[in-house]
Amino acid sequence: MNMLIKIIAWLFLIYIAYCCFLLLMQRQILFPRHQIATPSSDAEYNIPGMEKIWIETLSGKIETWFLPPESSRPSPAVIFAHGNAEIIDMWPATLKGFTRLGIGVLLVEYPGYGRSEGSPSQHSISEAFVAAYDMLVKRKDVDSSKIILFGRSIGGGAICTLAAQRPSAMLILKSTFISIKSMASKYLVPGFIAPDPFDNLSVVGSYNGPVLIIHGKNDELIPYQQGLTLYKAAKQGTLLTYDCGHNDCPPNWDKFFQDIEPILHKAGLR
Repeated sequence: MNMLIKIIAWLFLIYIAYCCFLLLMQRQILFPRHQIATPSSDAEYNIPGMEKIWIETLSGKIETWFLPPESSRPSPAVIFAHGNAEIIDMWPATLKGFTRLGIGVLLVEYPGYGRSEGSPSQHSISEAFVAAYDMLVKRKDVDSSKIILFGRSIGGGAICTLAAQRPSAMLILKSTFISIKSMASKYLVPGFIAPDPFDNLSVVGSYNGPVLIIHGKNDELIPYQQGLTLYKAAKQGTLLTYDCGHNDCPPNWDKFFQDIEPILHKAGLR
């Protein structure tokens, strides 16, 4: 009996040590920015009209890129938040599909990622995206009543944090989780140790505008069920399901833009 108690005690101590390790390393795991190579040249600057705009935050200077729409009048605009193992340099060519629909795109870098200063956390990312939003809605070529918030993976957390602080016309979440706490259980740790909770579910549940949820049925990182839960929580939800995993969703971006065009039109954003 004494041996059993000793084994249980050791297992408990090992578990506590494991939780402490994850608590200390969580931001390195959640934001693996040091593993991403930053391009030394402006490789994407062959995109006509693209603007590089630096914004000031308490965390330091944050880089943003604006892709203007193929329209001369004030137009809708997307604010895009990328995944945790990406930088904004990876996205302009793909997101040009929005500009062909007459919608501008603002790519916002996370603090500490790419050429941006600071370090990433829910607080610093929120500050960066709010500052970027406030800059965007002042532009004369942007219709401030038609701002679309679009987040992929961890970017869904960034976008939901912004949605809770600033008005928007539509929320798009692709391959996104319910909350970091819900993901913690996947690693057998209690959710309360998460310093960056990113409670997307509560934001989606209280959001009054249209919400588009996009998720792959075979997502190996964020289970499809989490996408379904977000969809069911939305007051005006639409679900697009693709036969793909996490990083290959959607499997065809041309088809994706064809799929969302009528959704955007219905929402008065096209």
